Amino acid sequence: MKATKGEKIFYATNYVVLGLIALTCILPFIHIVALSLSERSAVDSGHVFFWPVGLQFTAYKIFFIASPAFNAFKNSIIITLVGVALSLLGTILAAYPLSRSYLIGRRYLVLAMVFTMLFSGGLIPTYLVIKNMHLIDSYWALWLSGFISTYNMLLMRSYFENIPYEVQEAARIDGCNDTSLLIRIILPLSLPMLATLALFYGIGFWNSFMNVLMYINKSDMQNLTVIVQAMLQQNDLLNSPSLNNEEQAAVATEMVKAVGVVVMVVPMLVVYPFLQKYFVKGVMLGSVKG
Repeated sequence: MKATKGEKIFYATNYVVLGLIALTCILPFIHIVALSLSERSAVDSGHVFFWPVGLQFTAYKIFFIASPAFNAFKNSIIITLVGVALSLLGTILAAYPLSRSYLIGRRYLVLAMVFTMLFSGGLIPTYLVIKNMHLIDSYWALWLSGFISTYNMLLMRSYFENIPYEVQEAARIDGCNDTSLLIRIILPLSLPMLATLALFYGIGFWNSFMNVLMYINKSDMQNLTVIVQAMLQQNDLLNSPSLNNEEQAAVATEMVKAVGVVVMVVPMLVVYPFLQKYFVKGVMLGSVKG
């Protein structure tokens, strides 16, 4: 059906407003990228806006030489990959039983879990539990404290409930028990939701900040988020014996800080396009029970 004049105006206004909002999000990041790739004289003179002036990668080299960023980058990858795997496993194992109508006390178990979304033990009790479990300076403190998100578990449960009953019944007739049904039937049909939750958990673990500050005291175990935040607070990042005078003269401190922001953001931007096709489908199907 042909759109009316009012609808065309409405759509055009939406595009303009959303475009402006998108620009306010994208342009600052583009500026940071341009700073990280420009030469020092252009940065110091304030001539860098949205395009690098005198393209160079010296700041990236110095970022990984003069700071513990490379080791922190590896730590972030380990924390994220293991954390996502454990959280997905826990979410699946919690959501699948709660999606079965024959589970005794299912309603009360769900209510008990929803209660944790409204009330928590608080910062100090959580820290004392982690400390008494001797998990300080261990990545398990990060993985266990963020093991399962109740919201993500409820999304997964709803998705499992939306899988046609006829498919599951056919699998049971063929001899599948609950374990085989979950592994061979349910999970392959749940790839959109698994990809969506992997993205949710991945962003959470990659951006872990407060938990790392509280539970990880060893500097060689800290992740990229903490290292970059510390770098942004420092006024001089270039006093490293591994740098010669020429390298220090070629790069300004602000350029190295810009590199830290870029390195922190880019990995998630790279991963997202591969999961985008599952993202909307997974959220919509998991959020509404048909």
